[in-house]
Amino acid sequence: MAGADNVAHDIQSILSSSERDYLVRNNGDQVQIESLKGKKVGLYFSGSWCGPCRRFTPTLVELYNEVSPKGDFEIIFVSADEDEDSFKGYFSKMPWLAVPFSDSDTRSSLDQLFQVQGIPHLVILDENGKVATEDGTEVVLEHGAEAYPFTPERIKELKDQEEEAKRNQSLRSLLVFKSRDFVVSSDGTQVPVSKLEGKTVGLYFSYFAYKPSADFTPKLVEVYEKLKAKGEDFEIVLISVGDDEEPFKQGLKNLPWLALPFKDKSCEKLARHFELSTLPTLVIIGPDGKTLHSNVAEAIEEHGVAAYPFTPEKFGELAEIEKAKEAAQTFESILVSGDLDFVLGKDGIKISVSDLVGKTVLLYFSAQWCPPCRAFLPKLIEAYHKIKAKDNALEVVFISSDRDQASFDKFFAEMPWLALPFGDSRKAFLGRKFKVQGIPKLVAIGPSGRTITKEARGLITLYGDEAYPFTEERVKELEAAAEEQRALEEEKSKQGPNEEDENKKDGWVCDGEVCTKA
Repeated sequence: MAGADNVAHDIQSILSSSERDYLVRNNGDQVQIESLKGKKVGLYFSGSWCGPCRRFTPTLVELYNEVSPKGDFEIIFVSADEDEDSFKGYFSKMPWLAVPFSDSDTRSSLDQLFQVQGIPHLVILDENGKVATEDGTEVVLEHGAEAYPFTPERIKELKDQEEEAKRNQSLRSLLVFKSRDFVVSSDGTQVPVSKLEGKTVGLYFSYFAYKPSADFTPKLVEVYEKLKAKGEDFEIVLISVGDDEEPFKQGLKNLPWLALPFKDKSCEKLARHFELSTLPTLVIIGPDGKTLHSNVAEAIEEHGVAAYPFTPEKFGELAEIEKAKEAAQTFESILVSGDLDFVLGKDGIKISVSDLVGKTVLLYFSAQWCPPCRAFLPKLIEAYHKIKAKDNALEVVFISSDRDQASFDKFFAEMPWLALPFGDSRKAFLGRKFKVQGIPKLVAIGPSGRTITKEARGLITLYGDEAYPFTEERVKELEAAAEEQRALEEEKSKQGPNEEDENKKDGWVCDGEVCTKA
């Protein structure tokens, strides 16, 4: 990379051309490049057509507005736009300088000099023109203005501070940020963080406009209110990820818990601290300020208030309960709910769940709108018919994620098996029970009603009808046979061509006495 040898770049020479010794502002003003002498300079490679760039630019603007008053820092926009109108529209949102769009030669030479492989890309040069960091985008996202003056020493210091904070974590170290030592209630009242100390606290990373968050929030409200009614010392602090101000304010009004203020800098800090990878996430902080669990959202989905107080001991108890449920699982326990004790056959005929007892049943989670589902369906139909020809004790139940009755009817018409009715309430229970995160998914239930495998789709894809009855023993047999076949083929390849191969060449077949056209 350009900064690997610690070269001191001459700002004047790399930013100017034979016709130009200035940069431009978005109002058309010209600024002499010479004025940058002795300043730290960020070269911002970006383009209006680039989604990640458009998302990153406001963050960089925020940092710039905080740091530029120091007087020794400037940013130069190096555009990757393809036309001047796009450049001007994008540059109008930037408070810094730019290489004129017309000077494509300088922009190209900067791309080459700093080996720009992708955008957004931010290279920060120190006051001597040496590269302080080639990973400016990551540095800004991780540390913001705290990274100033962007030296390797400062970045290391921040990383060391974060590691120290993890080792000595407390509720205050998590929720207090600079001069802010409070969280806010739904009506905007400031609540001191000290009032939460000694309690079990859930840090709820969520996004009002994101459907999984929107679906989970009412369940969390129900659990929260039940725990408060029982007098439990439990509190939740919402950490909004990605919301605009109005949806945040409106959403918070309907929630019974607390929140970090909108766009608080510590939201991003906490997302990094807990290595946020999915939404919704509910991190549990114990009364001692230490992390009890990195995400109990799934546990609340499955167990509700019974998951409290979210300790390892409680999760051990729940695991034992689940094992006992699995051991006692029957077709009725998973497929019967109140008076919903049937599945649909063709022409709308109701088939009693009790008729499935003693069969191997595949629960087929799928939908007509899903391309992988449509691609997998013919393979499953083929395997289904072949298995049924050998052993009639097999059935498939389609569990639809279609968006309307017509789509369900059309897709189900292609299938030779059974289904849950469209919109059936049992679908949600089965989705949670078998942790259906994506479709198509195929769960195999054995004749006793106990789960054989949740990965039957992969087995059908690999082995077709040979995968039946999908048991661990059958899978081991198939794997052993495949390994034996590989060994035979490897041995055969070592031996060279055999006599049969030698007797079949170029369309001729030889039987020892005569060669004839095949």
